[in-house]
Amino acid sequence: MNRDQQLSHLRKLADETSILRKSVVDQLGPQILDLAAVISGVIGAGGKILMAGNGGSAADASHFAAEMVVRLSANKNRQSLPALSLSVDPAVVTATSNDFGFENVFARQIEGLGVKGDMLFAISTSGNSANLVKAVQVAREKGLITVGLLGGNGGKLVGLVDRALVIPHVSTQRIQEEHTFIIHLLVELVESDLF
Repeated sequence: MNRDQQLSHLRKLADETSILRKSVVDQLGPQILDLAAVISGVIGAGGKILMAGNGGSAADASHFAAEMVVRLSANKNRQSLPALSLSVDPAVVTATSNDFGFENVFARQIEGLGVKGDMLFAISTSGNSANLVKAVQVAREKGLITVGLLGGNGGKLVGLVDRALVIPHVSTQRIQEEHTFIIHLLVELVESDLF
């Protein structure tokens, strides 16, 4: 591919991304607004948001937790919100994986940290990660509200979570881009609700 072809390819990707972004807002906008209200309600009632994902979705979970704990924008100072990514402690992740298997890496943490009224926010581009399926099952048993930020057709998780936001696309990177967009929208809406 020469430079002109590469630029043409970049423009095509930008156009596809713009179409997908508009579609996400049109199709999922009401669900995003409703979910933000539920998150605000969980926090307002003294609960916390636990986030989990694998790979790039683990990074998204950490990003989401950081925006909640710290703040979304330098223009808005507010108190910290109770959120925790379950992917960030290497000692817990590796000990659980070693002793109980990787499929239990999030479920084990939910057993110890999750309480009724908290929320588990599972992030997965496929919706089929065994450790997230197990985490959602344990969370539901403990009375947590379960949410899936998913892609494709939602996979196994779409039928297990209380609420699902599914990016209807096959490309992992396009799904992840929209997940980041939704995370920012949710934090902005929660900040507006609570502050």
